[in-house]
Amino acid sequence: MEIGATRGAGAGLSPTVSGKRLTEEQERVVRELKQRDAEVKTHEQAHKTVGGPYAGAIRYEYTTGPDGRKYAVGGEVPIDVSPEKDPEATIRKMEVVKRAALAPAEPSPADRQVAAQADAQKAQAQAELNREKSPQAEPNRERSPLAAYARAGAAPSSTFSLIA
Repeated sequence: MEIGATRGAGAGLSPTVSGKRLTEEQERVVRELKQRDAEVKTHEQAHKTVGGPYAGAIRYEYTTGPDGRKYAVGGEVPIDVSPEKDPEATIRKMEVVKRAALAPAEPSPADRQVAAQADAQKAQAQAELNREKSPQAEPNRERSPLAAYARAGAAPSSTFSLIA
């Protein structure tokens, strides 16, 4: 038997699974708990679905309603925000982690913090990747324009001719 939709079974009372009756106030609490339960489960499932292999098992925090049933009132999904072995893999992973953190319709402050952490990890990986891809300076060679000029065989002059 479902609770809440049945009215008229008594003056403002609805039956519960155990046959006891709930007051209108208790029915209101049960409705709110059902709504919160659905919101929490939808929110955490969004993290889990988008997080894929980087998301752990969903953990819920429950409370017992006046009808004796348990309702989820909080939850969490652990997500791996550690860097990978190479920067390109870390960048790809942090993009998934950020999407997972922001996947629910209304991300929490903790969700936004995880997204910011993913952005920071991604920026570090991007900087590392840029260092790896940049041309390395040859030993004992200067990278200044004058050094390049000297390597080309021209001797730099310390005097300049100004033509007016």
